[in-house]
Amino acid sequence: MLWGEHPFRLLTTAVLAGVICLGGCTRGPDSRAGRPLLIANVEIIDGSGSPRFMGSVRVADGIITEVGNLESADDEVIVHGQGLVLAPGFIDTHSHADRHLLDQPDALAAVSQGITTVIVGQDGQSPYPLAGFIGRVDASGSAVNVAAYVGHNTIRDAVLGDDVRRAATDDEIAAMQALLRDELDAGALGLSTGLEYEPGIHSSPGEVLALAQTAADADKRYISHLRSEDRRLEAALDEIIEIGRVTGMPVQISHFKLAMKSLWGRGPELLARLDAARREGIDVTADVYPYEYWQSTMMVLLPERDPTDREAVAFALEELAPPEGIWFTKYDPQPEYVGMRLTEIAAERDIDPVTAFMELAQAAQRLAAQTGESVEAIIGTSMHESDIRTLLAWPHTNICSDGSLADLHPRGAGAFPRILARYVRVQELMSLETAVRKMSGLAADHMGFDDRGYVRAGQAADLVLFDPDIVADRATPEAPGQLAEGIAAVWVSGELVFSNGRATDARPGVFLRR
Repeated sequence: MLWGEHPFRLLTTAVLAGVICLGGCTRGPDSRAGRPLLIANVEIIDGSGSPRFMGSVRVADGIITEVGNLESADDEVIVHGQGLVLAPGFIDTHSHADRHLLDQPDALAAVSQGITTVIVGQDGQSPYPLAGFIGRVDASGSAVNVAAYVGHNTIRDAVLGDDVRRAATDDEIAAMQALLRDELDAGALGLSTGLEYEPGIHSSPGEVLALAQTAADADKRYISHLRSEDRRLEAALDEIIEIGRVTGMPVQISHFKLAMKSLWGRGPELLARLDAARREGIDVTADVYPYEYWQSTMMVLLPERDPTDREAVAFALEELAPPEGIWFTKYDPQPEYVGMRLTEIAAERDIDPVTAFMELAQAAQRLAAQTGESVEAIIGTSMHESDIRTLLAWPHTNICSDGSLADLHPRGAGAFPRILARYVRVQELMSLETAVRKMSGLAADHMGFDDRGYVRAGQAADLVLFDPDIVADRATPEAPGQLAEGIAAVWVSGELVFSNGRATDARPGVFLRR
């Protein structure tokens, strides 16, 4: 059933225009500023995993004040939910919204999914200095709340400069630790690493552990794009487990995946390793996005960074990402290749895919050397649906998007509704209550938030109202920006930021310091 065919369509339009209310509400959303809000007659899923229940939620000054069977009060805006589900606003624990948030403060791709908080500074890359980023967000305003990690690669670049393709010295590690402390003092959640990327790929485990200990000493957290998601995944898991063991702080695996054919089906075995670590007392967790394909660079497929190595390229296209499952989202040497698959480019050039990959990667390397900038990006298909289901079902995985606000991967506009449609309603992998928990309360727990993620008195009034019968992602590889359907309304700190398929002008989001 399409959104336009649903009987709640007209109701929701009215609700979100602010005209279905009591207590003197006579105009639209503009008349609601500063007034208490009652969201009535909704199925409340509170983020704890507990069964849903019918009730109402009262909001004042951006905070949830009451939850239950509530009577309306004078001068109170009332939104009649007509039995839709009201849940905590979703928390995207691995987001690249920082790339576009200053230009797109309405954060439409996020709020249209029900996301109210984005966690940036991922994969070892973070806004630097963080205080400057916070100031710019505060000045421009944001529809969503923002929190950030400090990127290992960012501070490594700052200390080592152009000479990053080597292990750091003790003095350089000490200099990175000093920068890290400054960024943590600015309010970051902890340290993020991108150990499959430049320049983190050149760091030793000792360097990473030293920096992680600095974060732990400041009572912070660690999140990591592992050193390998394919060939050396087991060793990479051992590394993050060891960081958790030595430092004692929570450690989270970013966008957990089994990105190699020979790993497919081994999810239970690998999760057993993590469960054993948890029994040991190591707080290791993960986030997952619900797609079989990722977005990165061509070089991520080649740990040795040598596109002239035909054997390595052939292995990558056989085991890691088949050529028909690779398409280009950026290719500055020949922009006409954007949107084309590797097999199509190979056919156009009348060469085999391995040769095509080698030629394209070498041309990109030459241009990048001239410009000093990244000049290519691809989407690669490496994961298997059964493994995604296995990882999603682990009790210690929460949901993320790994997307940006202007993304050529559909995860940027569709990840969270895709969970609700595909894995709850269609496949019945998990209950709606469990899915909401993985998007809200569990995500808040994994990030160390104690003031949001649940529909409870005293929590921030970050809320999403949606129809569980029709909510679904619409973004595809061909149309990655298509917004989801079935998300009726989104509030951040009690202010309406999304309604009737559109972002509002409200900018109540704040930077969440820890």
